[in-house]
Amino acid sequence: MKKKNLLKKGLKLYKRAKEIIPGGNMLLSKRPELFLPGGWPPYFKKAQGCFVWDIDNNKYIDMSLMGVGTNILGYSNKIVDKSVQNVIKTGNLSSLNCVEEVQLAEQLIKIHPWAKMVKFARSGGEANSIAIRIARAASGRDKVAFCGYHGWHDWYLATNLEKKGNLNSHLLPSLKIRGVPQNLRNTIFPFMYNDFKQLKNIVDREKIGVICMEVTRNELPKNNFLQKVRDLASKKGIVLIFDECTSGFRKNFGGIHKYFKVNPDLALFGKALGNGYAITSIIGKKEVMESAQDSFISSTFWTERVGPTAALATLRTMKQTKSWEKIDSNGKFIIKEWSRLAKKYNLDIQIQGLPALCSFSIKSKYSRQYKTLISQEMLKKGFLAGTAIYSTVSHTKEILNKYFYELERIFKLIQSCEDGRNIFDILNYPTAHSTFERLN
Repeated sequence: MKKKNLLKKGLKLYKRAKEIIPGGNMLLSKRPELFLPGGWPPYFKKAQGCFVWDIDNNKYIDMSLMGVGTNILGYSNKIVDKSVQNVIKTGNLSSLNCVEEVQLAEQLIKIHPWAKMVKFARSGGEANSIAIRIARAASGRDKVAFCGYHGWHDWYLATNLEKKGNLNSHLLPSLKIRGVPQNLRNTIFPFMYNDFKQLKNIVDREKIGVICMEVTRNELPKNNFLQKVRDLASKKGIVLIFDECTSGFRKNFGGIHKYFKVNPDLALFGKALGNGYAITSIIGKKEVMESAQDSFISSTFWTERVGPTAALATLRTMKQTKSWEKIDSNGKFIIKEWSRLAKKYNLDIQIQGLPALCSFSIKSKYSRQYKTLISQEMLKKGFLAGTAIYSTVSHTKEILNKYFYELERIFKLIQSCEDGRNIFDILNYPTAHSTFERLN
């Protein structure tokens, strides 16, 4: 229990937070219970590069989610931060509009010539809801077919009204949906990635107006899947949305749909776009985007100046440094080393995701306990780590080698558990939660 003593301030504050904030914090992915209940540092006071300092003055190397995918250039990038600091000095928000939103719109259109118009928001869930509203207005039909994860809003969670486990195969299982209006039942229909037949059956059966999907997350398209979806949408007058809030700018400069050479009607970007500052975008064809003017879509803080300024600086820096090449290379090295260690210690490992967003699981009845063990033991060595790594340009070869040096010891420990050692004898904390759970 030594680690608990090192987190005295953090644990005390988190205990207080759970009493006054439902769920303890604002983002499920940052709940300490998903990593190491009672042992994961809940709060940070400083972040630089790939280093994080918690409020108890412990320093860690972040080999985990790196701000849940927001910081391709590393934490506190000097160029991006300086741009933001400069505009703060002259005012972030006024009764007038900021020129940066026009400049950013022009840049995104330049990167994606098929798109002619842009709108901005500040979170991925907002961007998805805006895109769905625009797409429904453009198609004149309400029903949505979807694949992948698209946020917390009613339109998306409504699929679980029809069947409780509809979202289980789309990143987050067991999501609770109390408060979602019952009259949204039968408005949104899930299909599995690469299962074109399933999507076509939905389109043939229902009056689908929108297809919303991630271009890729855990697997690559097969059998010309993306082009088949594009052709189906075009044939049926369906608006096709590619949600690239997660995948954008990680494989190439822009949306990964450029890599696969398939264009949607609308595309969404977020997370990496502002390198830690809140900014998301909806880009699209003019004839579709113009439908936004037939529906009320408006918010005060979508007009603040920091988000677009950060995005402009982030785009410039990514382009100059070719950041996508670095993080893709890092990811490929990480995947290779995970595979090597698994083979060496005879562990049945499943690796998935883009190289820049890779994750693994050890196929065992103790899979969750092994994930917990990894976080527990790596924390002792000064790493924030679990079973997923969102690579950044700040992850140097030296840091990666240090990570794998420490991880090898844990893989060897896991092998001993697979051979009969009791995993619960070496866990000092409760098993990590697997997904959404109500906190007490």
